[in-house]
Amino acid sequence: MKLSYFYVAADVPDGIIPESSVVIDVLRATTTIAWALENGADSVQVFADVDELKNHAKTFDSKEKILVGERGGKKLDGFDLGNSPLGVSPERVKGKRVFMSTTNGTRSLHRVRESKSLYTMALPNRKAIAERLKSDNPKEVWIVGSGWEGSYSLEDSLAAGALASLLMDQLESVQILNDELMASIALWKNWENDVEGCLRIASHGQRLAGIGNHDDDFACCASLDNLSVIPKQIEMGVLRSN
Repeated sequence: MKLSYFYVAADVPDGIIPESSVVIDVLRATTTIAWALENGADSVQVFADVDELKNHAKTFDSKEKILVGERGGKKLDGFDLGNSPLGVSPERVKGKRVFMSTTNGTRSLHRVRESKSLYTMALPNRKAIAERLKSDNPKEVWIVGSGWEGSYSLEDSLAAGALASLLMDQLESVQILNDELMASIALWKNWENDVEGCLRIASHGQRLAGIGNHDDDFACCASLDNLSVIPKQIEMGVLRSN
């Protein structure tokens, strides 16, 4: 299995459809997606464009949908929830389609939407995604971070390294194809015993801390291997537990 890591959507090569892609946005989109599906959401549909989301959501009955949106770490006006994994409780999302747009994560999902198999990963469902990749056994996997407004993010690289390290421990055939992933593995080895500490020193972690008390979000996003949910794209832009 050949693994590559791309820091942000813009780094993903043009003109190539990958066999398998894993999109990561630790703070907080892919953590929120994992918890929404774990808590019984029917599906999560992601949008890079807010107006497109609103127009599509109009086709759903109000009882069958919930709008989750964030820009700059803050809830979008007119949306039901911001981008917090703690907000997508069973009471709010069970049986509903989650319409979601965030600053960074939904852009990366859009960028690799034509992948033959597309998953989202956060630290809580790292082991589940690794197990699925081992089962799928693709020749090549692209791991795609979300960054912050087009720039590198520490926490996504940490998670990319966490996934690659686990696969390397369990498979003999793993090949690391680029320096970005080699650096991410080193980052993980340095911080694996203090995951929340790494999230908090990251620039986006500091940004979140600066706009309010997000202690519970940090703890949730830093938890490791405690979810078995596997969010997979089942139609363009729509993720379901698989």
